[in-house]
Amino acid sequence: MLATTEVYASIGLLFAVAFLTAGISHVDPGSKGSGIGFRLIILPGVAALWPVLLAQWIRGREHAA
Repeated sequence: MLATTEVYASIGLLFAVAFLTAGISHVDPGSKGSGIGFRLIILPGVAALWPVLLAQWIRGREHAA
């Protein structure tokens, strides 16, 4: 159980870095130009909810194309 949690958290942190640098503007256009403070505040939530945000990021690309 602990190993599963560690894997989930590790993937979440890696995803959060990628999402906060490249993907957030695809999911929420209003976040363009947001500062580092905002991104640090939402980092824990992004890491915890990475499966949901990954799905939204993928859907956002499909709708934009």
